[in-house]
Amino acid sequence: MAPAGPRSGDAIFANIDRVNAELFTLTYGAIVRQLLTDFEEVEDVNKELDQMGYNMGIRLIDDFLAKSHVSRCVDFKETAENIAKVGFKMFLGVAASVSNWNADGTCCSIILEDNPMVDFVELPDTCQGLHYCNVLCGIIRGALEMVSMKTEVTWLRDMLRGDDVFELQLKLVKHIPEEYPYKDDE
Repeated sequence: MAPAGPRSGDAIFANIDRVNAELFTLTYGAIVRQLLTDFEEVEDVNKELDQMGYNMGIRLIDDFLAKSHVSRCVDFKETAENIAKVGFKMFLGVAASVSNWNADGTCCSIILEDNPMVDFVELPDTCQGLHYCNVLCGIIRGALEMVSMKTEVTWLRDMLRGDDVFELQLKLVKHIPEEYPYKDDE
């Protein structure tokens, strides 16, 4: 994926059909509430939200690549910038920033100062271990796996827990070799 400026995320967001933000927020909240009813442990809800996100991410990557027109990234840093500046803007309408890189460029933080998914949300005391937006971790993980990157995505900070920002840690575990289903016999 080639480097994308912050304007390309804005331009894509302006031209995409969107669901009403409040409808999306309330629908997502209903899904999380139902999961809390269905599972006994909050950690099981976190895992289910991550898996739901993963399944979404493996499908959303095609939409992202088709509409953003970004090309293959030269490194993981460029990939993270595209996720933050184009992906978050394209799908959530907010821009994120990337910081806290480790020395070898395989781990960073994606920081959201605004997150429309948590409008109208307040976690009760019984749900303090819940990562309400854990679906985002799964989406990023699933999307990157489809472009040959195995990653770990976890929450470091969460405004629903009293932090000043939402912070995801994005860690590249390994590049997955591309496999082709057919061999040329020539």
